[in-house]
Amino acid sequence: MEQKKYKQNLLDALYEQHKQCTQCPLSAQGRKNIVFGEGSPDAHIMFVGEGPGRDEDILCRPFVGRSGKLLDKILELAELNRKEVFIANVVKCRPPGNRKPLPIESKTCKQLLLFQQIKIIRPKIVCTLGASALEALIDKPVKITQLRGKAIKHNGLIIFPTYHPAYILRNNNELETFTNDIKTAKLLSKSPTN
Repeated sequence: MEQKKYKQNLLDALYEQHKQCTQCPLSAQGRKNIVFGEGSPDAHIMFVGEGPGRDEDILCRPFVGRSGKLLDKILELAELNRKEVFIANVVKCRPPGNRKPLPIESKTCKQLLLFQQIKIIRPKIVCTLGASALEALIDKPVKITQLRGKAIKHNGLIIFPTYHPAYILRNNNELETFTNDIKTAKLLSKSPTN
């Protein structure tokens, strides 16, 4: 069986197993859908955000609201096709009022789904979008302004942190920095040393 199809079958089986997940408090706090993620199971770059927002919860797709439209625009500028990358979030259910996921919510979803997705896809680069996503992967508080744009090796992963698109919408002066970070992540994903 072709590797890409094999990986997609593994992802589908993972999602089937958790499509009615009730393992953390988010399952009972008003979610409409579980937003597993989307993209190529053979992606060299995996983008990971904090959690789905209102639009994502309704449409059952990651990064489709205003932040998603900005991310799509930047991916296009970096000559990346959304279908060739993989986009997901740390938690797969919308936190009420778009609040930051609680530690138990992040921990549960990471163990059940996110780490399994990474294991199946085996991206060369995990590009975290925002401080919360990076904190969830390295298990410690961070200042994104100090770490963005610098590759971090952690638990066998190469993590490349950058800003969350929502931050860029509020701080347009960082648009060029964000764009350059995405272009750098692409270059790192093409590097034969990764």
